[in-house]
Formats: sequence, structure tokens, C-alpha cells
Amino acid sequence: MRTGLLTEGGYPYASGDAGLWCDRLVRGLGQHEFDLYALSRSRHQEEQGLLPLPPQVTRVRTAPLWTAEGDGGAVGYGRRARRRFTEHYGELAGAVCAAADGSASGAVADRFANALYGLAELAREEGGLGAALRSDLGVRTLERACRAPGAPRTAREARVADLLTVAGHLERALRPLSLDWYGEDALGAADLCHATSGGPAALPGLLARHFCGVPLLVTEYGVHLRAHYLGQGPGAAPAVRALLAAFHGRLATEIYRRAEILTPGNAHARRWQERCGADRARIRTVYPGMAADGFTEAGEAPERADPDTLVWVGRVEPAKDLVSLLHAFAQVRRQEPGARLRIVGSPDGPEGTAYLGHCRALAAQLFPDEAEGAHAVGCNPVSFDEIGSPDAPTLPEVYASGAVVVLSSVVEGFPTGLIEAMFCGRATVSTDAGAVVEVIGGTGLVVPPRNPRALADACVALLRDPERRARLGAAARARALELFTVEQNVAAFHGIYLEIVSHCPVRRDLLDASGAPLPFADPAESHVPAHWPATPTWALPTTEPAR
Repeated sequence: MRTGLLTEGGYPYASGDAGLWCDRLVRGLGQHEFDLYALSRSRHQEEQGLLPLPPQVTRVRTAPLWTAEGDGGAVGYGRRARRRFTEHYGELAGAVCAAADGSASGAVADRFANALYGLAELAREEGGLGAALRSDLGVRTLERACRAPGAPRTAREARVADLLTVAGHLERALRPLSLDWYGEDALGAADLCHATSGGPAALPGLLARHFCGVPLLVTEYGVHLRAHYLGQGPGAAPAVRALLAAFHGRLATEIYRRAEILTPGNAHARRWQERCGADRARIRTVYPGMAADGFTEAGEAPERADPDTLVWVGRVEPAKDLVSLLHAFAQVRRQEPGARLRIVGSPDGPEGTAYLGHCRALAAQLFPDEAEGAHAVGCNPVSFDEIGSPDAPTLPEVYASGAVVVLSSVVEGFPTGLIEAMFCGRATVSTDAGAVVEVIGGTGLVVPPRNPRALADACVALLRDPERRARLGAAARARALELFTVEQNVAAFHGIYLEIVSHCPVRRDLLDASGAPLPFADPAESHVPAHWPATPTWALPTTEPAR
């Protein structure tokens, strides 16, 4: 089977969010062929280069989403093409404005879809949309839709600067419409398109389905629409936030309507998809696969843990709420004076660096350096390290050093650090954020977010009960090995690939480079003779002369 794997900002680039699980999937499905179609997010990502690829990857095509195309000048279309662009883009903008108030009617969804495919057909015939979407014509078309009767107040109040911001965002998001990936020598030759996220990454799959009838599978381990909502900073204008949220909501609805199967990574993502109109019958939850081998030694030796140490591991950013963790640990110390807290992680960007500095200052304030005696050097019960430092050389050794692993997030998607702790057989205390409860499944303690007292009480309860810690750790390791390994992930997708192809129409016009039919282009029944003889050959009279 030939699969067109669609990615955005990840695999096969050396730096990317979803690179690891995509690489494991491709290497685990060695019986299939993969063509990679990657959208890059930055110049730095492209300069980092590609990962080493296995032999089943037969082709790699990339396209940037970060370059600035068009200068706001002339469109470059003829009169007829300009009229078609104005019609289709006006319909798309009208659907976005109609949806800006949160409505989700089928008529609006159909209007958006027809406009989207109309723009794709125009781009295919005229060579692209970038200049048109950023041009004065595009901005005026967007403005007319915002000022039209029935448009919500936030859209009508959009200023010129707001319209320019929205137009630039739409041009980048719709850039896959202008790619030359949809012929029979590209995605049109695939048996299946597998988009590794929603949003722009799934757009090529939608167009391959529209132009060539290729079925689409969409995997979302982090819901693109939710990420867009969270990524809208407080400084964005209300009109910009409303229009972009409506656009991404309409795009998500179209992707969920057209995909043969959706595979969210957890129930939290599944609920988001269902709220956007996804058919429950076409949803299969497939947990991310993680390599458990590196954590085996720690998982089989729980006695190595320091019984008085709490461990936190992750990216240092405000969403992880280390401030609440430090205040909770202050309460833990009042009840367990010998307790220690290890915070191991790197800051996430400039904001994370500033947040890390704030947490270090808070720790120094809450826990002045303590010394055992008058002639001893004082030390702080809270330590900050990064993976690879002398005190934290590897992740398994960090998890193995503590008796309890703590997660204190207020916003969380799929908690991979929690699964790593489970692989190591460690008892956990977590806040109820994202998919935490689904991952833990009763093998750890869960408390409300932003509640230092509840977090402290749960940590003290486990620090004082080693037998309970051992039971929870063993149960957590068994659960992780059953549900969250690479092997279960690969096996699930192998079955889904075959399920999708087995239900799709036969495409008899596809040939490979040598002229032979592509795999799965004809069903097995086509090779069976159409007419069987009325009498079996073994029952026919012999023609040999009698002796």
C-alpha cells in the first residue's frame, strides 16, 4: 500500500513536534510505502535538515508556510479569473463571517466547503492564490463580507489593520491550495492520505480526495482548533480573534466531515472532534506510542527511589504551574521535614526562561538554605536541573531517583511525561488537566488544578505509605505497557489502513512507474476466472487411448 503522509512542522524535519511518533510509525510499517509531504513552519526548521529516513520512504516533498508571498499589489489574474476569485473568496469570507458568532449550521458548512474547493480549482488552473489573497482585491472582498448585513458585530467592527492581519493569516493557512501535489504523479497516486494533524496539514488530503478520490485519515494528538484557541494572545483584536476562530472552526468541520476515519489520541481530543461535527462511528481512539525499552531498568527496580523525594519533569512554562507546586511543597515540608523536590526541565522560549527565574526566586524565598549543623554548608530542598546535567544525565535516572512523580499543570494535552513515569513504575500525583485522568486510569492520585493544599495532601499521603506507592507504581507500569507502547500504536494503524482501503472504491486507472497496476488498485476477486466449467476437469472423460 502506498500512503501519502502529510505533516506540518514535524516529520521528517530534524526539529519538529510530531517527528518522533511519525518516525516510529513509518519504521514500524515496513510492509507499506510512504510518500512524505511536509509543510515547514520556519527557515530554521528547514536549515536543520531532514532525519535519516528508512527505505520504505520513496519520496519527500516539502513546502514552506512561513515565507511572505505576495506584496499586496496586482493580482496577476485575467478578468475571468479575477471574477472567479472574487466569487469564491467572497463566499468563503461570507461563511467565515456567518460563523463568527459560533453558529454551526449545515448550510454554512456547505457554503464554506464549496468556496474552498472553488479556490482550489482556480489555483490549479491559474498557478496559485498567494498574490490574490494578499492583494487589495482580497482585502476588499474580505471587508465586504465583514460589512454585509447579518454579519456579527465583532466582524463589522474590524479595522483595516485587522483585515490585513486576517488576510495574511488566511493566505498562509490556505497556501496548500496552491501546491502542485494533486496530480497522478503525486498524492493522486496514493492509496491513502494520512494527515498527522488537523488544520493546514490536512488540506492536501482534502484536495487529494476532491480531485482524485484518495481516502483521508486524520490523526490528532493535539487538536489543531484547540491549539489555535490557546495560541490567541490577549493582545489580539477582538475582530481578529473572532474571524480566525471562525475560519479554523469551519475548516475543522470540513476535515471531520470528509475524513474516512479520525484517530484522536485520547478522549479529550475525541470530544473536541465530536463538538465540531465529527461522526462518532468514524472515530477510533489510538493512543500515542512511546518506546518503553529505555525505562525497563527503572521500572523493574523500584527500590532505587529515594523515599523522601518528589520529582517533576517537563517543559518549564506558566501552563505547568510550578508556582502552585512550590507552595504545595512548602506545606509538604511542614508535615515531612525531610522531603525534597527535584524540578527537571528546560525553559520553553523567552517566556519560559523568565518563568524559570521567577520560580527559582520563589524557591529561594520559601526555602532558605538549610544546614544540618553550625559548621555545615546550607542547601535548598528544591533543586533545578536539566536533562543531560551531571545530576540528571537521563530521563530514566531522573524518574528512578524519586518515590513520587508530580504533575501540576493547569493546561495539558496528552501527558507524555506521566506515561514515562508509569513506565518506570512510579506512583504519581497529578492535576486534572487534559487527558490526565484517562491516562492514569486509577493508578495514581488526581487533584484539582491550582489547589496547592490538595496537591500537598496527596503527596504526603504517598510519602507516608510505601506499600501503597509500590502497588500504584506496579499498576501504572502494567497499564502503560498495555496501552501506550509503540507496538500497540503501529498495530492499530496497520489495521486502520487496511480497513480504509478495503471500503474505498476501486481505482483501475493507476499504474506504477513500470506500467504495472498499483497495489490494491484491483480487488483480489478480479483475478478469479469469471466463468467456471459446468463439469470439473477431474470428472471429464480421458482422451488417452485404451490399452
